[in-house]
Amino acid sequence: MAEKQTVEDKLKHLYKLQIIDTEIDNVQKLRGELPEQIKDMEDELEGLETRNSKIETEINNFSEAVAEKKIEIKSCEAKIEKYKEQQSTVKNNREYDSLTKEIEFQALEIQLCKKRIKEYNLGVGQKKELFSNAKENFKEKKTDLKQKKTELKEIVTETKKNEESLEKKKIKLEKKIEPQLLAAYKRLHANLSNKLAVVPVDRSSCGGCFNKIPPQRQLDIASRKRIIVCEHCGRILVDSQMGEE
Repeated sequence: MAEKQTVEDKLKHLYKLQIIDTEIDNVQKLRGELPEQIKDMEDELEGLETRNSKIETEINNFSEAVAEKKIEIKSCEAKIEKYKEQQSTVKNNREYDSLTKEIEFQALEIQLCKKRIKEYNLGVGQKKELFSNAKENFKEKKTDLKQKKTELKEIVTETKKNEESLEKKKIKLEKKIEPQLLAAYKRLHANLSNKLAVVPVDRSSCGGCFNKIPPQRQLDIASRKRIIVCEHCGRILVDSQMGEE
């Protein structure tokens, strides 16, 4: 239960809370987007690994296809030799012509196999170059990821003690602020893009949205008799002197 306080006390507590929250926000900003970057890099590496595996499989498939075509060529050559031997023992022209056609067909098959081997070898060369570049890219990305993780670890180590100290101060201070007022502050802090829920008047303007504040309203803020919010952005306003204090 918060003790009986003047409006000025309440404003001071709120403003102190804002200062602590800003420090906590700054500590968290030091970590920045590193966790997100690390997650993206891990996903990218996983994708690269899958792609590299696919390229390696394609290289193996091409190599196997080349080996198969070489076996086909040997088979065709063996058939040609057999048909040529048979030609020397044929009894009529029809059998000789039939064997000649078989020899020509096997010769065409050999040419086709050699053409396919050339294409497959070209594919192997292209895929190997692609695989080499992909491996190098993967290695570089892995090194970058390691550096990012080291960087994040160092930042977390450096800021952890400070953040824990600030959180303790925040909890202690929040106990001094009445629940309704604290809830209003937290709602503002969560919803505003710059997280500034309590701001001082700066050059006759709101320190949050920079809209001009009428002279009479500035006097009311300076008197510290009422909690006054900016009519434009809803932030809680304190006088510039409290900001300096």
